[in-house]
Amino acid sequence: MSDDGDSLKRRIEDWMVGQMPIIQMHGGDSVVRKADPESGEVVVELGGACAGCGISNITANNIKSDLIMDFDDVTDVQVKVPSSGDHGASTVEGGRGGELQYGEEDPGHF
Repeated sequence: MSDDGDSLKRRIEDWMVGQMPIIQMHGGDSVVRKADPESGEVVVELGGACAGCGISNITANNIKSDLIMDFDDVTDVQVKVPSSGDHGASTVEGGRGGELQYGEEDPGHF
């Protein structure tokens, strides 16, 4: 990945911590899986207590619209929320890594 992509990823991760503290306050975690400044594509995954949360679709929609508004180089945001799985820190370790387990059903978020 280029330095520009690393920089965009870092900026989005910092934004997530500052703008979406409710995720961590409720036991959830987030990780930026992709941030491509050339295509404008960003992929964010939510884990921890976000898995199976009844309002995770609202959180995902807020992240999507806010990232597009706050970052000129972001044009397409996909937020993935696991439908079930581990609700502990091992789902997305510290919000910055790990593997998420997805259910077979599409939650219909995106």
